[in-house]
Amino acid sequence: MSQPINNRYEFVILFDVENGNPNGDPDAGNMPRVDPETGLGLVTDVCLKRKIRSYIETVKEDSTGYRIYIKDGVPLNRSDAEAYAALDVTDKTVKEKKKADPDLDRKIRDWMCANFFDIRTFGAVMTTFVKAALNCGQVRGPVQLGFARSVEPVIPQEVTITRVAITTEADAEKKDTEMGRKYIVPYGLYRCEGYISANLARKTTGFSEEDLELLWQAILNMFENDRSAARGKMAVRELIVFRHDTELGCAPAWKLFDTVKVERVGDGAVPARSYQDYRVTVDEGALPDGVTCRRMA
Repeated sequence: MSQPINNRYEFVILFDVENGNPNGDPDAGNMPRVDPETGLGLVTDVCLKRKIRSYIETVKEDSTGYRIYIKDGVPLNRSDAEAYAALDVTDKTVKEKKKADPDLDRKIRDWMCANFFDIRTFGAVMTTFVKAALNCGQVRGPVQLGFARSVEPVIPQEVTITRVAITTEADAEKKDTEMGRKYIVPYGLYRCEGYISANLARKTTGFSEEDLELLWQAILNMFENDRSAARGKMAVRELIVFRHDTELGCAPAWKLFDTVKVERVGDGAVPARSYQDYRVTVDEGALPDGVTCRRMA
């Protein structure tokens, strides 16, 4: 495996949605998530990580070292059992083998990190106690995302839709159409901030420079192969990456995030309906020594 990364990073993702639901809230009938105090739209870190995982799975197709642990239709227990089998351990013999080999826990964890990209990147809790007691440990990943928030308040709209196909024979005798609802955000520009720890990559998961470039690629394209009518038109508009010269960093993350400004073009009297209604700037002159900025779109 390649050497772990040597530099700390922070990054800002700017993405937008047009006439879609970027992240439904199951506690609110699947309406778009909104901060009730500010009216700003929300997209969870879990939602964005799912898009990144799906892109990696599509591009790499389960190639060695790039499998996905949190995957649709694959129980976690099944993947955990693979690590035990690879190291010739079972749930019945693991206690005795750990006594003989004090490093066995680390070897199991390292096997999972080496084989699953999302564990190496985001970390995972790999302990299950269903029938077979499989414990592959817990890993705190070097890559962490916060919730995305919209730059301005959004107003979710409920759109009534109809269909001509009736569900049952009995209903078909009474009506010709059925009604339904879908929720959309007419337009919203969202900002997400993320962090990458070179220290955790070196000490724990082995997240490498090759993994890092693949992560940037996945972020930039995470909506391109994930289209659906419910999500409307979604796109990553820009990825702004701050690179530190050292493993532990040269400045607090908030100072770097404060250099990124997203402002409305014009007086803002009319609601924004496109990315061109905003201006994105980075005050690179305010960056601390030892930090460089890379803008990708």
